[in-house]
Amino acid sequence: MKKPFLILTVFSASLASAQPEWTVQQCMQYAVTHNTQVRQAELKLDNYRANRLGAIGNMLPSVEASVGMQYNFGRAIDPETNIYTDVSTFYNGYSVQASLPVFDGFNRLHALRAAQASVLMGKSALLQQQDKTALNVMQAFTNVVYYDKMVRMADEKRRETALLLRQTQVMLEVGRKSPADVALVESQQAEADYELTRQQNLKASALLELKKEMNYPLADSLRLTCNEITDCARRDYGSSMVSRNLIPELQQAYQSVLVSRHEWLQARAGFFPTLSLSAGLSTSFHKTLHSEETMPFREQFKNNLGEYVSATLHIPLFNRLQTLTGIRRAKNNYRIAQEQFKQKQLELEKLSREAWQDMQAYQQQVIQMERKVKADSLAYLLTRRQYEEGLSTAIDLHTTSTQLLKSRATLLQCRLMAVVKEQLVRYYQGETIWTE
Repeated sequence: MKKPFLILTVFSASLASAQPEWTVQQCMQYAVTHNTQVRQAELKLDNYRANRLGAIGNMLPSVEASVGMQYNFGRAIDPETNIYTDVSTFYNGYSVQASLPVFDGFNRLHALRAAQASVLMGKSALLQQQDKTALNVMQAFTNVVYYDKMVRMADEKRRETALLLRQTQVMLEVGRKSPADVALVESQQAEADYELTRQQNLKASALLELKKEMNYPLADSLRLTCNEITDCARRDYGSSMVSRNLIPELQQAYQSVLVSRHEWLQARAGFFPTLSLSAGLSTSFHKTLHSEETMPFREQFKNNLGEYVSATLHIPLFNRLQTLTGIRRAKNNYRIAQEQFKQKQLELEKLSREAWQDMQAYQQQVIQMERKVKADSLAYLLTRRQYEEGLSTAIDLHTTSTQLLKSRATLLQCRLMAVVKEQLVRYYQGETIWTE
């Protein structure tokens, strides 16, 4: 029974080791492809394209055909004699009509331009959602990397504490340490076990959050490679400024201003008269029921064929102030869009400068924490040697060990945050943070 179980265990371990590791770029690409909000933005963009196609269709003439059938019982007008009759008749009519608006105050033109601006706005919204998803995934990926490193440091601390406990027990046997020292080290061992379990739980929660951001199956395993994101780049970006031509969020606000402007001009077209042309063909067939002297259908269809051309001029005079109130609302929406665009510019500029300042601060903190980790490591080694020689207590060793672990954790956090802030600075300067 043990042999099949051992084979199954080895096979499962080999499958787990054979699973490819995901980089941060691969996670962002997967999220952009499978994220539900990105899909919704794609569908909204398709709606904008459909509206643009409909606006283009409104520029074309409309053609319609109709077929009518009518039975008359009792008193009616005879189409042949144009006099009243009381016999039952059957009437069948056919018509084809084409109409084209010639002038409508540029209503259709502004509607088309508004639809085109809406398509550009939808594209910017899609890019913004993709970038937002990529940034969220990068942040979640960074959290997983952080807790993964913390698990490793906690496990290292646990193994060192276990070794220290064995040394202290040996020193107790030879009389160099007291039972109180052993109890203190045992307490430190329990604390190290607790910290390792806590960091493992935090890592599992961070990995679950990453899967949610990626829309990745929560039950499937996900292995990550953490090498490329832990390197802190120190590239000089100068003073960060928002690239107005490349930031999708700002482009979306600008296109919204254009849409509102054309909708306002479209509403103003309601004051102008409209002129339209129409042309058509019509024919009919008539038969008196229970009569054998009816002209054949082919001859009536040909003889009754008629053509017509018409022009219609519509002049708006008074529609209960609906046009005026519509223009007022459209103009207010246009001004609101302008204010929102200015607000978005200021907001993005503020976020860009904050990201640049944070990146510079974290890069400086990395340099400072590297020196502190080096000093704390030396202090821990000296205290450890003194403890082995009986010149320091377990409390002193625990204090220096905790200080070293805290410094290493802070250094790791500064490095990861410097990478995240650098990506934000690149984003605000118009660079692409993820590749398709």
